[in-house]
Amino acid sequence: MKYLRNMLVTLLAFFAISAAPAAAQDAPPAGLFVNLTTDDTWSAAKAIYFAHEKALKNGIKPVAIWLNVRAVYLADKKRPSNVPGLMREADKSIQDMLSDFMADGGVVIACQACTKAAGLTPDDYIDGVKMGSWDVVSGFLFDPNVKTLSW
Repeated sequence: MKYLRNMLVTLLAFFAISAAPAAAQDAPPAGLFVNLTTDDTWSAAKAIYFAHEKALKNGIKPVAIWLNVRAVYLADKKRPSNVPGLMREADKSIQDMLSDFMADGGVVIACQACTKAAGLTPDDYIDGVKMGSWDVVSGFLFDPNVKTLSW
């Protein structure tokens, strides 16, 4: 009887261990939606760096940065920006960081209402920035496989 019990415990442990990796592999990959509301370049650089270097370059997809409130100014091609502090990356501007992020497959979305309130138009933005219609934003925001992080 003791032999059968030990055999049963061993078999159950084997099935539990062998089934766990398969379940993890079947899970859809999680994406990231960064809600960026500030035009403070230090905060913005940290958000962009995290989205690009920590999430996107480590296989997280999709990764999107939603520029809203004052953050819409960050993508304005006429507004030069410096990157202060430890986030300085080879003298890249915020616009350079956003462009590099998009070149690697990241998505940058500008809030339409905030764009208008800031006196900007889609033509004022660096290449690749998408206007944030409800369909675009809600596609990321309400996707159960996408996590939201605010800066």
